[in-house]
Amino acid sequence: MIPYVRQFDFAYGRRDQVSPLIQRVIADNPGPFTFTGTGTYIVGKPEAGAAVAVIDPGPLDDAHLAALLAAVEGRTVSHVLVTHTHRDHAPLARPFAATTGATILAAQPPARDTHASGALDEDDDADFAPDVVLSGGEVMAGDGWTMEAVFTPGHASNHMAFALHEENALFSGDHVMGWSTTVVAPPDGNMRDYLRSLDTVIAREFTTLWPTHGPPITEVRLFLEAYRAHRLDREAQVLARLRAGDRTIADMVPVLYAAVDQRLWPAASLSVLAHLIKLVEDGVVAASPAPALSAEFRLI
Repeated sequence: MIPYVRQFDFAYGRRDQVSPLIQRVIADNPGPFTFTGTGTYIVGKPEAGAAVAVIDPGPLDDAHLAALLAAVEGRTVSHVLVTHTHRDHAPLARPFAATTGATILAAQPPARDTHASGALDEDDDADFAPDVVLSGGEVMAGDGWTMEAVFTPGHASNHMAFALHEENALFSGDHVMGWSTTVVAPPDGNMRDYLRSLDTVIAREFTTLWPTHGPPITEVRLFLEAYRAHRLDREAQVLARLRAGDRTIADMVPVLYAAVDQRLWPAASLSVLAHLIKLVEDGVVAASPAPALSAEFRLI
């Protein structure tokens, strides 16, 4: 069982000091994919004049923009870091950077025809473009903080997490969330990449994970091992449904996700597809005509 973390104190638009170097402001965009809303992080010293970084400015929302500008007033925003280009993370980056004079850094946006458009509540921000393209391993620094880009594809092909060296913490975006498992939606999402990225994060032995949605994860190794085990168990469940005679994703999802809010079944269908694509690549499953939501699958 994944030891989910869902309870935390917050108020929309309020700046909370959540660690010595981290403040958080949450946008009022709750939903089945965003939990309580997008948490934007301000990293750096709280003193006036300090240079800070802002992670995931969030959705295009005037109230959230005003709250962020108030939260950084008196300080210099040197970096705007974006974990990925989904519309609950990226659209406010450009207006916020234009007002503060900051530079936007993120991985290269995916090809615009690779997102599972219309199937999720977190479609891609087609207009997003960073000022500086990150590939992973880059180091950014400000007054008393050092941040490293950690490439974590899987949820999105361009997903970038950010490690805060001074607190041995990782801003995990949507790669790892305490309140829920992460959607892996082909064609941009990739289950094999996702599992590799989980291994990357596990190996770093972070003390704290700060997801963009929900509270921090502090029992990191226990949580990540359960998170990974869940993915492998889901793969085994998909294989079991094929052995039971299911041939389509539409057959599998009501059984595999019987206890899950049906509003999430379209996203669940995409995650099952991601597992099946991996199993086809592994030579365990065949798809007719090719792996897709409407395809038929069978064990080889």
